[in-house]
Amino acid sequence: MQLVDDSAYRGKRVCVALSGGRDSVALLHALAAAGADVRALHCDHGIRAAAGRDRAFVQELCRAWGVPLRVFEADIPARARREKRGLEETARIWRYECFQCVLREGWADVVATAHHKNDAAETVLFRLARGTGLAGLNVFPPREGVVRPMKDVPRSAVDAYVARHGLPYAEDESNADLAFARNRIRHTVLPALEAAVPGAADNLAAFAARAAEDDALLASLAERELSFAAGGWRVPVLLPAPLFVRAVRAAMARLGVTRDYTAANFAEASRLKELRSGARASLPAGLYAVREGAYVTLARPLPPPAPVAFACGTFAWGEGTLVVSGTPAEGALRADMDAFPAGCEVRTRREGDVFTPFGGKKKTLKKFLTDRKIPARIGRMLPVVAKGNEVYAVVGAEIADGVKVTKNTVRKVWLSCTLSARENKGEQDASRL
Repeated sequence: MQLVDDSAYRGKRVCVALSGGRDSVALLHALAAAGADVRALHCDHGIRAAAGRDRAFVQELCRAWGVPLRVFEADIPARARREKRGLEETARIWRYECFQCVLREGWADVVATAHHKNDAAETVLFRLARGTGLAGLNVFPPREGVVRPMKDVPRSAVDAYVARHGLPYAEDESNADLAFARNRIRHTVLPALEAAVPGAADNLAAFAARAAEDDALLASLAERELSFAAGGWRVPVLLPAPLFVRAVRAAMARLGVTRDYTAANFAEASRLKELRSGARASLPAGLYAVREGAYVTLARPLPPPAPVAFACGTFAWGEGTLVVSGTPAEGALRADMDAFPAGCEVRTRREGDVFTPFGGKKKTLKKFLTDRKIPARIGRMLPVVAKGNEVYAVVGAEIADGVKVTKNTVRKVWLSCTLSARENKGEQDASRL
């Protein structure tokens, strides 16, 4: 069986992630035979006592074969402790950082890893046993600049290739240690499954590929349901569970959280579907989810903007903008500038604030916001024009009756605000409250 497609890599600068084990050595040899311009990188994680031996083997092999080599070193145990992550995850993150380094520097066109079909089957079994969903079965997710030329090749074909060409390799002694769950799956579980059901490894790998396609479709449908308003990503509560959870995951990603979440986080967000407006749930990295009418909104807490003196101008307001202008503006509140008492300031709401809305009776500002069905998350950030505890305008909602425009008005003013001027992805949010 051919290990790599001869035509896919001929003439390309392919950097092989070379551990020194049989799989990566076989890949390096096969790519060179296919006409690729091969080079290699080696990652010394600082974990194993024998890492120096592996590094020396890789260096000697590359010298003998005339392959340019880059070696990266890190103290992964120290980094894992510092970042409060597991060793395996920390090592994987760092390896991909090394890959991106050689790509960014233009040293290679692509980085090739030696993953094969049995790796996929083992990973599927491992993740299923740990309770993964469809997303977790995408064992070879696409990564920019990274290729896996042997992902459809079984381990037996790799072993046969190594034997046929008499290739040297460094055996990682930890690969035989059955104290590791992955090794027990590799040496005990999967062989037993193959004996009971011939072709099991192929079927598991094919299942993972189908699961990845299904998950991608569901994720794209969920993404369509997201909407952005006032600094938060909104997920409709009526979405069925498979779409709701994926929409929550997408919202977290747009707020900058792409890892370190758990099934419990999604369960907490889903629980809000059954609760009344205002119910909240904490999420990783300081995010929170809150029930707001027909939506569960995910957002990041923001400190209240500092008060500013009430005057015409454009002011930063949190991540958005407050505009007080003598020029008419679509959607802005209109008021009589001279009707505002001297010494008014623009600030966020405070306990004890009272408000007499246009054409209405005096009430607490809290009750006004509740009556208007303005979510508490937004109400806490809305700019109000006030003197003491008397509120004369809730920018984005209503003016007080005492500052309305009359036939005697000399100076008109228009007030508007955008609570969030940007999405996490850098796009402009044009919605105004």
